[in-house]
Amino acid sequence: MFDYDVLRVIWWALIGVLLAGFAIMDGFDFGVAALLRVLGRTEEERIVLLETIEPTWEGNQVWFILGGGAVFAAWPLLYAASFSGLYVAMFVLLLAFIVRPVGFNFREKVENPRSKLIWDSGLIASGVIVMLVCGVAFGNLFLGLPFRFDGDLRMSWDGSFFALFRPFALLGGLVSLSMLTAHGATWAAMKADHSIAVRAANIARIASALHVVLYVLAGIWLAYGIPGYAISGPVVTDAVSNPMFKQVAIGGSWFASYLIHPWFWAAPVIAIVGALGVQIFVGRRGFAGFGCSALAVGGTIASAGFALFPFLMPSALDPVSSLTVWDASSSRGTLLTMLFVTAVFMPVIILYTAWVYRVMRGRVTLEHVRKSHGMY
Repeated sequence: MFDYDVLRVIWWALIGVLLAGFAIMDGFDFGVAALLRVLGRTEEERIVLLETIEPTWEGNQVWFILGGGAVFAAWPLLYAASFSGLYVAMFVLLLAFIVRPVGFNFREKVENPRSKLIWDSGLIASGVIVMLVCGVAFGNLFLGLPFRFDGDLRMSWDGSFFALFRPFALLGGLVSLSMLTAHGATWAAMKADHSIAVRAANIARIASALHVVLYVLAGIWLAYGIPGYAISGPVVTDAVSNPMFKQVAIGGSWFASYLIHPWFWAAPVIAIVGALGVQIFVGRRGFAGFGCSALAVGGTIASAGFALFPFLMPSALDPVSSLTVWDASSSRGTLLTMLFVTAVFMPVIILYTAWVYRVMRGRVTLEHVRKSHGMY
């Protein structure tokens, strides 16, 4: 039905969709958590903020689980190299995920303001850490990661966790942090009590403006200060997956793919237009402000993926070992079988998610919190 090279491109696009889905659907959870003590000036207001995300945060993490599972099944070499080499970073990320439900549960069971502050600090830290580490990881892809394969495809890694925090990677982390902070603020502006929504809208405008500035700065730095990777020689798109069968040159532009596929420019345009739309629509009635923020998130992630194409995980130690769309995938049969499964279950997940958010529509008000928590 589909040729091998077409299936590889489809699964590259699906991984991008899952990453964008995770950032859009779970990103606002982390953004709200990071802003918990900024937007929530009283205990009542903090409960309001938490109740805007508590009913759905577990469901939103499905996108993260789906992304990890898809990488494991569709891109086994990428899974092996990234999850092994970035073990400490993954552990820190998962620890931040674990702190979140613990913080939700325990802060409700303690009365001491100091104890609540401790659990709130854990929630804030979990949000900031996830947003920052994910952005740093993306930044490192453009710099190249310290791994190589030998002739038997055994991977070795020559790097440390703290070595990941290089200047350009940190800029990527700040892009992610500002982008998802704005995303969380637009959610709070749409879902929280009007008194909180006004403050959230102001923060969303500031964070989205900062996102645009940092995003453009990262693009300029990438264009003029970071050498790009390119496959030199003939490109075989339907051969067996073995990264050692190609040649890679360093020194071109990371935006070379944008010249080959001009429609790639739609992604950065969408990212910037979405962020500018936040300035106009956030705080107004309806979905528009949050929708614009979602466009900004999706466009930002897509623009990074397009710049990397066809590379998935460039190697700084041995460019030939770099993993690409054409040499890191599972077999054609595996990709085809998974595509049919995805075609069946992905619509179910999307429809169920849409139904849940329809049921949970409306604002969480201070009046509701006072009644449900006996705060009169």
